[in-house]
Amino acid sequence: MDLIGPRDAPIDSPAIRVGPPTTLSAPGHCLPPDSPPCLIDNPLVKHRSTRDVVEDLRAAGRLIQVDDEVDPYLEMAEIQRRVYASDGPAVLFTNVRGCSFPAASNLFASLEQARYLFRDTLESVRRLIEMKIDPSALPKRPMRYAGVPMTALRMLPRRVRWGAVQTRSCALSQLPNIQCWPRDGGGFVTLPQVLSDDPTDAGNLMRVNLGMYRIQLSGNEYVTDREVGLHYQIHRGIGVHHRAALDRGESLRVAITVGGSPAMSLAAVMPLPEGLTELTFAGALAGRRTRMIRGDHAPVYADADFAIVGDIDPAQTKPEGPFGDHLGYYSLQHNFPLMNVKHVWHRDDAIWPFTVVGRPPQEDTTFGQLIHELTDPIIPSVIPGVKAVHAVDAAGVHPLLLAIGSERYMPYLNSAEPQELLTQASAILGNGQLSLAKYLWITDDPSGELDIHDIESFLRHILSRVDWRRDLHFQTQTTIDTLDYSGIGFNKGSKLVIAATGSATRTLPTEIPSDLRLPDRFINAKIVMPGVLAVQSPACRDPDDREMLKQFAESISTDDPINQFPMITLVDDSDFAARSFANWLWVTFTRSNPAVDVDGVGSTTLHKHWGCVGSLVIDARIKPHHAPPLIEDAETVAKVDARAARGDALSKFL
Repeated sequence: MDLIGPRDAPIDSPAIRVGPPTTLSAPGHCLPPDSPPCLIDNPLVKHRSTRDVVEDLRAAGRLIQVDDEVDPYLEMAEIQRRVYASDGPAVLFTNVRGCSFPAASNLFASLEQARYLFRDTLESVRRLIEMKIDPSALPKRPMRYAGVPMTALRMLPRRVRWGAVQTRSCALSQLPNIQCWPRDGGGFVTLPQVLSDDPTDAGNLMRVNLGMYRIQLSGNEYVTDREVGLHYQIHRGIGVHHRAALDRGESLRVAITVGGSPAMSLAAVMPLPEGLTELTFAGALAGRRTRMIRGDHAPVYADADFAIVGDIDPAQTKPEGPFGDHLGYYSLQHNFPLMNVKHVWHRDDAIWPFTVVGRPPQEDTTFGQLIHELTDPIIPSVIPGVKAVHAVDAAGVHPLLLAIGSERYMPYLNSAEPQELLTQASAILGNGQLSLAKYLWITDDPSGELDIHDIESFLRHILSRVDWRRDLHFQTQTTIDTLDYSGIGFNKGSKLVIAATGSATRTLPTEIPSDLRLPDRFINAKIVMPGVLAVQSPACRDPDDREMLKQFAESISTDDPINQFPMITLVDDSDFAARSFANWLWVTFTRSNPAVDVDGVGSTTLHKHWGCVGSLVIDARIKPHHAPPLIEDAETVAKVDARAARGDALSKFL
């Protein structure tokens, strides 16, 4: 990655600087100074605010400062997308149109930069996780784990009466109103830390839920400066608190904080094992106890840069969205909870951190990489027999999950038929956010040679072994990710487990047979990877067009040469789907609902079990009910193209 240090900014580019920060004032009132640090805090840790993060990255040559005016409507997001795609550094925007606050993006520019931010604490967190997996490790290697008790103390959240975030106040409309995609419903908070108090145990910091649920600041029917939209998805912790509040006839007290230690942002999206809360994990990763302000409101993160404090109205919802989301499509407008805002606070010299989500990879890809790095060792202790799982970022995360399990049932039989893998698949689909998986591919790995993060090799391994007559296991009329519009309704769809074991039974073809003949109206067959074919199909414009899948499968005989390919995907544009493996992953798994969009050559149903003799066929065309894909605004693209032509320090990443 090219890094921008103090000597890299051209002397004739005053709009882009690396040097002392500009102090920006904001309206409000001053409050007492911050409280002293806790004695058990790690003295090496530097980040208590976004300003601390920015200056740390600047000192390491990992940040560009942009001083000329940027537009929060689409332009800042377009810049961020390009900088991330170019492996660029963090960016500090000091002159946001219509706003007094600076904003920073790309703080998690890469896995290497994320490791840099947590360089003083990552190893202690890893050792803590090792201890959780195997408590007997302590007496065996006491020197390695000597620091674990101190890390454990730092995990305990700390009550305080005041925090730096309360230094000043402002109106909601004075916050950066950043809109990332043309059809978004308004401005959104894209790195929120949403804290909710447990109504059944108010004041207990160990029962506080921290999650990253998107917040709509403006637009739609929200009353300016008084209301924000709070969008949380299925299987989220805040839903438990909200249900408890509704059962008691109460409002749910909520605080939305932005900024502070980057540990809080990571903790908000971390899938944590039982007994470990987000605030305790944040304390371990931050190297200091998480300071929480108590009062007549939800607990507020004291070191945040900004806090929006209020409660969820128990009797009202309002339309939220649309919003360009991480599957690469808009999540559409639906009614979601409404938050009545009572306070908006911020630090002196506060900086607004933001990111952009969209078709992967984006900055949240880095979150996923670091999460995998930290949680991979825990998986075997959470789900017995499961060695590894991988939610595939290129496929939108939840649509495709890979897993390596174990086959230990009656090993003396040397069976090539999945047995224990099916038990483990059920356990995976019943576990937290893993339950949102739509396609689960699972196999065992007795030789220990499979790399679950090498997605193409993993799929080849299964495709060379799978028996489509036996190894397909559907779940119908079930829940799927809220953001996935491939299903039959809001949160509704199906799942497919593909489980295979044993030795390879076929060689995957790498060339199209010379005698291949496609059914009428299907054209341009392309090889995506060994064993996988993409076929261009007529567009699906109405429900009757979905019969194309059945027509394709039924028009091919079981001895047709095309069956050399165990998997065929019907797509709108086979050139696009085959151009890169990432394209095929995205198209195939975000645009199909297994129970409706999977068919096969020579299909059969035996004892209510569906399978096929020949190729498995997935209809991955865009359907009329799907959400529209994300497309950049042409005028904004031209504006940022013009920036790229300037030849300054930012230009090289645009």
